[in-house]
Parts: sequence; C-alpha cells; structure tokens
Amino acid sequence: MCAETDIHEECGVFGVIAPDVIDVASISYYGLYALQHRGQESCGIVVNDDGVFASYKDLGLVSEVFTDDRLSRLPKGTMAVGHTRYGTTGGTNRNNCQPIEVNHQKGRMALAHNGNLSNAAELRNDLELSGAIFHTTSDTETIAYIITKERLKAPSIEEALSRAMDTLDGAYSLVLMSPQKLICARDPYGFRPLCFGKREDGMFVVASESCAIKAVGAQVIRDVEPGEILVFSKNGIVSRKEHCHSKEKKLCIFEYIYFARPDSVIDGISVHAARLNAGKILAQTHPAKADIVIGVPDSGLDAALGFSRESGIPYGIGLIKNKYIGRTFIAPGDRLDKVKIKLSAIEEAVKGKRVVLIDDSIVRGTTSGRIVKLLREAGAKEIHMRISSPPFLHPCYYGTDIDSENHLIASRYTVSEICSRIGADSLGYLPVEGLEKLVGNCKFCSACFDGKYPTAIPEDVRKDRFERRLSEKRK
Repeated sequence: MCAETDIHEECGVFGVIAPDVIDVASISYYGLYALQHRGQESCGIVVNDDGVFASYKDLGLVSEVFTDDRLSRLPKGTMAVGHTRYGTTGGTNRNNCQPIEVNHQKGRMALAHNGNLSNAAELRNDLELSGAIFHTTSDTETIAYIITKERLKAPSIEEALSRAMDTLDGAYSLVLMSPQKLICARDPYGFRPLCFGKREDGMFVVASESCAIKAVGAQVIRDVEPGEILVFSKNGIVSRKEHCHSKEKKLCIFEYIYFARPDSVIDGISVHAARLNAGKILAQTHPAKADIVIGVPDSGLDAALGFSRESGIPYGIGLIKNKYIGRTFIAPGDRLDKVKIKLSAIEEAVKGKRVVLIDDSIVRGTTSGRIVKLLREAGAKEIHMRISSPPFLHPCYYGTDIDSENHLIASRYTVSEICSRIGADSLGYLPVEGLEKLVGNCKFCSACFDGKYPTAIPEDVRKDRFERRLSEKRK
C-alpha cells in the first residue's frame, strides 16, 4: 500500500507465443494476475488463433473480468497479448481498456503499452489534423496510429515499429501482436521494465516484470534492453538494436521503491534488495530511539526490515492490511475513515512503545496522517516516520501519476512542517543522493524528486489528472 492512494503506475503488459495451439488465454490470465499490482482499473486479453483475433476487455480486476465462463469463451491459439491498466492519461472507461486492436490494409495488430509519451499531445494533434479519428483518450492509440501509418509503407511490422520509434518520445514498453509475430519493444531510455523468458515446452513469454514470467512456469532469460525490439515467430527470435544506446538509460527509480513486486528482478537488480537498502540508508541518515520498527503494507515492509537490521531495533508487524478490498470497494458516505477499513493496528505490538513507521512515500499527507492517528489510538507512545523515497517535488510525465506541485505537500511545506501536519514525533526522508545506493550502477530517472527531466517537458505541463478524476466521479 502506498502512503497515498493517488500514486499509481500506468499498467502491466504481457505476451505469449507457443509452438503449438494451447490455452494461451489462461496463461495470460495467470500472467496478468501476477501483474495486478501495476494496474487495477481494467484488463484485457487478445488471443491469436491462426491469424484470427478474439478478445475480451472490461473494467475491473483480473479475477473479476475473467471468470471461468469468460475465459472458456476465448479460443485456444498460439499467441496472446494481455494488459492490466491504471490510466495516467485518459479516463476510466471501457474504451480505454487495452490491448488496442487495429485492422488495417496489411492485416491486424493488437497493442499493449506501459508508460507515457512526453510528446503525446503533439503527436495526437498532428494525427487529428491529418484526418485521424480517435476512439480513446489514451496515448496508446496514438502509438497504434503511428505504427499503422508506418506499416502501410514498411516491408514488415517490426520495421514499422522501428520507424515509429523515431517519432515517439518518453516512456513506452510495448507488446505487439500481428497475425504471425509477437513483438516487444522498450523505449531508448528504458523508463519502464520489460523482460522475457521461456518454458520447457518452447513457449516464450514477455512481461513487465519477472514475477509474471515465473508465475506461468517459465524461466527468465533477460531484460529487454532500452531501445531494443525483439521479434518472436515460428522462425525463432530476432533482436533489433538500431535504437539501443541512442539515449542514456533512465529507468524509473520508483519501480524499485514502490511499483514492482518485491520478488521481481529488474535490469539485474532485486527489488527486495533495493528496498532493504533503502531501509538501511534511512537508519544511517535518520536514526531514531525506538522499541519497534514496523512497515506500512505492502511496499513499506522490506524497507522496515532493512531499517531494523541496520539499527538493531526489533522488527515487528504493527499494521494489518485488509487483503479483500479491491477497486470495487465503495464506502457508504464519509461516516467512516477509509484508512481504518483498509488498515488496522495491532495494539499488542505498539501499545506503550516508541515506533519507527516506514512507508514508501508521502504525497498529500492525508493518508500518512490517518495512519499516524491509527497508531496513536492503538497506544503508540512515540511515532517516528521514515520514508523510503525523497520528497516528491515535481510532476512525472513518464507513467507515474504524480502531476501538479499544488498537490505535493513537500512542495509547500518544510520537513518539520509536514511532520507536524501528519502528527508524527519526527520525520525523515531518504536523501536524493542515497538513491544511487539502492541500485548500484543502474542509471535511473529521479525527475519527480530532483526536477532533472530526460526529455522535453510537455506543453500541457499544468494539466491536473487529480482534479479531472474528481470531476469524472461527480458526473
């Protein structure tokens, strides 16, 4: 659980290609289930049965959308593409569900996308002026349009994708399916993760995270390189690297802090180990005299363990998350504190004790304050909050839902003022310079913390997704 419910990552992508006709829909289901943490608004699967595409997409969690009956209606095939979505651009409606399917003069295509284009508005405007009609508000449709335009002139779908990458700027990890090929690509910066693996039966799998590859019984081969295009077909695998090394690698550092599952390995670095390092650094830079260290489930737990090991303060379970609350949970009015429905404090663990509370981030401060209050009510004597990321100071344009400085508490208040506002006895953030220690030599993007953007900042810099969602809910 993120400290603030407003921080999300756009989505997870999954693809499978098998040597024989099998139940690729069920395999995709398990892969998407393993990627559910990356997106909980909608999901979809497109199956390729000898060049004929069949699909189902809808709003909801993977387990809600794909019941046994719904899965059984999808045909068997040799390929499939899947997607689980949290939209950072585009509203929450069925039209924005992915994968996007396109019929064009040279065939069909299904496309799943993770990330955000920094030049999406410019590209979409040019396409609309040329006569393009959009059916969604997602920038994924912009990518699909550009690939399709190039495909009408290019000798192959992979060449069309390569040409399209000359135009796209920003973050995109793609899984694309044509009648004969499964293709994946990662933007030259490598903002978002993408990897692939293989099962003993010869089936290849592509996914946003390694945990999804393992979930379907495959072994991880490696990460897709930034800028690389991989083409899977009955003839084997072809790697195209004409876009590799054209940009400096900038993997989103928040993948390690919050987004990815702890059991995933991204670009050779264990997410679990990175979070342990974050806790260790916090214990060194912001020590506290306390009796117990606890983490906010789920992403604060590993950092709490790292803090405990480094400080020598015992680690304990002080907060329990209600695992049965999904996106369909609706509170009947505002009579009850929603944090109390999602989290509960273990009084026996914290009563009368000085507590170090570890979480991954503070955005607005509202939820953090409620968690502190929850522990106070359970009898905690002192609460020393430690955050395993630096303060959020700037918007993100690459797939993380951090938008306006107006909503970022660290942009308006000092650390001591934030500490007072959330009701903690002390507050400490991971230092920006400590980020390198999390991931070693891995090059990363930390623009939301330091304002150093790898790409040009979009012109619609002040658009506010938070206010848009509030207005949508009121309709």
